Amino acid sequence: MPIFMIGTQRSGSNMLRLMLNQLPALAAPHPPHIMERMAPLLSIYGELAADAAFAQLIEDVCRLVELNPVSWDGVILQRDQVAAGCRERSLIAVYGAVYDIMARDWGAQDWLCKSLTNVYYLPTITAYYPQAKFIYLYRDGRDVAASFKKAVVGEKHSFHLAKTWHGEQQLSIQARRSIDPARFFMVSYEQLTGAPEHTLQALCVFLEQPYSRAMLEFNRSEEAQRTAHAGTLWCNVTKPVMTRPLQSFLDHLDTTDIRIFETVAGISLDQLGYARCLVQPDEAQPFSAADLAGFDAENRRLKAAFKLSLSADERRLREPQEQLLAAIAARRPVLSDNHAAGAS
Repeated sequence: MPIFMIGTQRSGSNMLRLMLNQLPALAAPHPPHIMERMAPLLSIYGELAADAAFAQLIEDVCRLVELNPVSWDGVILQRDQVAAGCRERSLIAVYGAVYDIMARDWGAQDWLCKSLTNVYYLPTITAYYPQAKFIYLYRDGRDVAASFKKAVVGEKHSFHLAKTWHGEQQLSIQARRSIDPARFFMVSYEQLTGAPEHTLQALCVFLEQPYSRAMLEFNRSEEAQRTAHAGTLWCNVTKPVMTRPLQSFLDHLDTTDIRIFETVAGISLDQLGYARCLVQPDEAQPFSAADLAGFDAENRRLKAAFKLSLSADERRLREPQEQLLAAIAARRPVLSDNHAAGAS
């Protein structure tokens, strides 16, 4: 059974997937973000009904996995086996076939993908996997913003962080309304760290998996060690569950940041039960065009500075995937027979 985690990064998703990876029947590898990275490039392949086009897509997805900064230890992706595991010629089919092989090689019956940006591809996912289960992991968006401001990935300005977080929470909340409750589980970072055993027991019931106390020792696993060594972004996964005080963002965001965030994303904070600090619903003021231009410029500057701050080791681990994606994007798009005929 496929299981998909949705929400926003910096919400404890690596910790949760390492906990779930401790269950013998469930495989939860570090994600290569197949849908997020490959879906925008699909037009380059042309019609996937063509054997060569579909074979190239399989090759590229497999290489993306094989170049992942956190390796899928022991997984061998035979391209013909991936093709045989596809029920149709599509990216989601290749994605699923790759994860099926991973689960088989890891000796598991079920698999979990923790690529939270799958929230943008839910119609595609639910159409191909109508019985899939979903875990919506969420965290106070202001704490998410504070975490992203220190991370080497993601947006950096509070406006952009709030806009992304709000949009992804709204997509997730919409999914909760449309997906059978028996296949949808909501869990907050605060629940997971505040009462980990109780929360994991409830999650195991949802997943129809027997609870194991080994889930609380996720930080000692080999997978946690491999993840931590792949970069500072995941260095905390070798530490035990850490309970953080509520609204810890108050120590990391200034009042301007908080006001911007609550203005943009206050509705999602309200819906998820997080109390506002500075901007009440009837107090939000729109931003001017000059404000937005300034936010954009500062966000670009901060992102560029963080990119330069990557260590040589982290750059070495990330570059192979980035080079692969750049090479794919640089290819000439394949025209269908109809387009080719029209151009001649």
